[in-house]
Amino acid sequence: MRKIIHIDMDAFYASVELRERPELKTLPVVISSHHPRAVIAAASYPARVYGLRSAMPMGQARKLCPDLIIIEPNFDKYRAVSYQIHQIFQQHTHIIEPLSLDEAYLDVTENLNNLPSATDVAIQIRQQIWEQTSLTASAGVAPNKFLAKIASDWNKPNGLCVIKPHQVMQFIQNLPLKKIPGVGRVTQDKLQQLKLETLGDLQHIEEAVLIQHFGKYGKQLYLYAQGIDHRSVQAERVRQQISKETTFDQDLYLHECSSYWLMLAEKVWQSLQNKNLQARGVNIKLKNKHFQVFQHSKSFKRALQSLDEFKSVLALLLQEISLTLDDQYRLIGVGLYQLSPSASESQLTLW
Repeated sequence: MRKIIHIDMDAFYASVELRERPELKTLPVVISSHHPRAVIAAASYPARVYGLRSAMPMGQARKLCPDLIIIEPNFDKYRAVSYQIHQIFQQHTHIIEPLSLDEAYLDVTENLNNLPSATDVAIQIRQQIWEQTSLTASAGVAPNKFLAKIASDWNKPNGLCVIKPHQVMQFIQNLPLKKIPGVGRVTQDKLQQLKLETLGDLQHIEEAVLIQHFGKYGKQLYLYAQGIDHRSVQAERVRQQISKETTFDQDLYLHECSSYWLMLAEKVWQSLQNKNLQARGVNIKLKNKHFQVFQHSKSFKRALQSLDEFKSVLALLLQEISLTLDDQYRLIGVGLYQLSPSASESQLTLW
């Protein structure tokens, strides 16, 4: 039985900035650039009262809260604080899976300080983070990653939620399906069409039926409904995706985006090379002037061999996605996924 902790810093970017400007703590503050097409990187809790949230366009945010205070992001500062926090994690376990600057899974099945329980470890970590950074963290403690992630959000901000093994089935019985990490709007709509609202509802559905409706993800949903998640905390994760996006100053028609696609592809390919990785999958993303998002991807049995091949697949995806020519777009992005370490020429030969 694993003991997993999910740590999630509270409004991390905003909280780091507010340490230095405590007079703003009760005011609606967002972290965002002043670019005309900028989106919110983080919102303070007073800002969230107005409905402001991460990834919201600033134009919409200003309508909801005309008096909001905007602070330009400083990612070097956030990375430095994140490093401090990860040094605290290292005092308790070496099995740490970072998800972002402000979020991580920790496997404390055996903790380095021989504390009697995972709950004690979580309490001590949160206390150390507060003492050393003056920031609050929320934590979820559970037998697996799926439940720990949900638990960390349960009592936010500055909260702790513990799900013990014997409490799992009771905890998930009435859990809304939208709480499941990875369940997006499309999957939610499908679940609602099937009259499924909670994980308890899913427990009455056969695995084959879920697979029929949701493909491979149906199997994962079936396991989640039993409170099961076999994923281990990956201390050395290969990066899952390399991607780049650009937001235009003015909306562009699809044919006007050609040079931007090529520029993004070159940047992504250069990043892939710098990290000595190879990729078997390509994806594209577009957001139109109405903020509708369109995505398409394709993967292959072998890794892409060149930038030209990457660009060819990019052109194929744009052709397959069948976008209307009279629509305009505010953002485009391209990415490579199914990454793995590059194989050198000597590794490919037998002599």
